[in-house]
Amino acid sequence: HKCLIEILKKKKKKEAMENFKINTIYNEDCFETMKQMPKIIDVVLTSPPYNTARTGTNQRAFDNYENRYDIHLDNKTDEEYLDWSVQLFNLYDKVLKPNGCVLYNISYSSENTDLIWKFVAKIIAETAFTTADTIVWKKNCAIPNNVSPNKLTRICEFVFVFARKAELGTFLMNKEISGQSKTGQNYYENLFNFIEAPNNDGSNDLNKATFSSEFARKLLKMYAQPNATIYDSFMGTGTTAESCIIEKMNFVGSELSKAQCEYASKRLNIRISQPTLF
Repeated sequence: HKCLIEILKKKKKKEAMENFKINTIYNEDCFETMKQMPKIIDVVLTSPPYNTARTGTNQRAFDNYENRYDIHLDNKTDEEYLDWSVQLFNLYDKVLKPNGCVLYNISYSSENTDLIWKFVAKIIAETAFTTADTIVWKKNCAIPNNVSPNKLTRICEFVFVFARKAELGTFLMNKEISGQSKTGQNYYENLFNFIEAPNNDGSNDLNKATFSSEFARKLLKMYAQPNATIYDSFMGTGTTAESCIIEKMNFVGSELSKAQCEYASKRLNIRISQPTLF
């Protein structure tokens, strides 16, 4: 009986993977999406919850910060967040094609300045991935300004480029050959790890932590090949999906919030039906 159950489980999993759809946003936890997903992803481009909810005495500030998402409370303990991150990257390893990469936008708060670095160290130590590059994203504005007597106002965030350790010298990037030496060695164009782009595509009440399609498109042009399939495990209001449509790439998304999935669907339908609108 145990053997039969195991065979049936494998059959069900195989059927789910064969029926997996691209150019779809799945209204579910990304862990569930990736468990059913075959190895079809060329690039992961995402901005996860930062786990930076305030815990100070100013209740109004805490409520505003805590409720950046319509259903998610961004308040794990550091240990919970780090363990969750390792599980997440192990699933990225499952769905990411050979020589793919993960573009992971994350930042820190004035109240929890070291979690971001603990996260990077944890991923390097306990998963198949390591950091290939760190990109600085300079936004147009930095509201809200920092009111601390000794902390800077952050107008920049980071994108960590993660590649598998075994593929650190081979993972794909779109650098053009600029010349060649007499011995046949290729020289490549300079692409700098500094991107200037707007904060977002406009405010909305469902998600106050979105990024901009201009920013996403610049990253895709650097790391994604034509017709690539891009996965955003925290799709939110559809920024990554819209960027993929503009760049003629495929997408897969996961999003817990039904309201954000509906918002993204309307946004993408407008983009598809009126491609020159924006």
